[in-house]
Amino acid sequence: MNSPANLRQALSHLGTLPAIPNIAREILSLKITTDEGERALIELIRKDPAILSRIIGLANSPLFGTGRKILTLHDAAALLGIKRVKMVALGFSMMTSLVRKPPGLLDIRGLWQHSLAVGMAMDTLARFMPNGHRPPDDEIYLAGLLHDIGFLVLAHIDPGLSDQFHAILAAEPERPAGEVEAEMLDLSHGELGAELGRHWTLPESIVTVLKYHHAPDDHRASAVQPLVAMVNLAEKLLPAFGIAEPVFGDIADKEWQSLGIDPLKSDEIKARIQEHTGEAGAVT
Repeated sequence: MNSPANLRQALSHLGTLPAIPNIAREILSLKITTDEGERALIELIRKDPAILSRIIGLANSPLFGTGRKILTLHDAAALLGIKRVKMVALGFSMMTSLVRKPPGLLDIRGLWQHSLAVGMAMDTLARFMPNGHRPPDDEIYLAGLLHDIGFLVLAHIDPGLSDQFHAILAAEPERPAGEVEAEMLDLSHGELGAELGRHWTLPESIVTVLKYHHAPDDHRASAVQPLVAMVNLAEKLLPAFGIAEPVFGDIADKEWQSLGIDPLKSDEIKARIQEHTGEAGAVT
């Protein structure tokens, strides 16, 4: 095979990447712990039909099954919670800002479903963690929703190479994505996502998650544990769900224990997350 493609050169001028969307910048600045901040968030979402439809759609999905149809943003926010609404709006606005048309072989819908499912799985993990061990809710959802945004960066800066990469993953589903990346690319999707995170001046904790979510034992990830470990474990619990990104490896007791979770609870947690997986497949 040829030497890995030089993506570092393509990223040497970060201007090739889009700026952080204005609505994402505004959402990041809001303090939703106040009534004023909540009202401002709701008003921002109302003005963006694409984000509004995602929030309403999520509220009506089996993930949050209710006995009635959710038709308004107010009802959706009451069901989902304002923090989750903020993070889903933020994650969706960031991801869609990188989508090229036509999108090529990268499964955009599958990537969104996978990212949402990882965020939900992390939320489930957090509920089994000791209170003092849990990261903040907004970090959990933002890390889960954006962890694989590097795939969108690759598609944005080199659509042809992105298509080659995803064609190989589809043709050889037994191969881990990292192995294919090592052969084809000189930057992994984690590194590409981290470059975008720095370009957008995202919190350093999120940048670290983007870069090391497949290498939680790297000493450089230690500053934001257990967030990195949560993403890594969530992906192992959701093998190849939504997109062709095979993640292999048995889950050892020490991985549960690193999150403060009793390994005896693992079967219960797996059952809950697998239930959410099927429900996330219905989210559009």
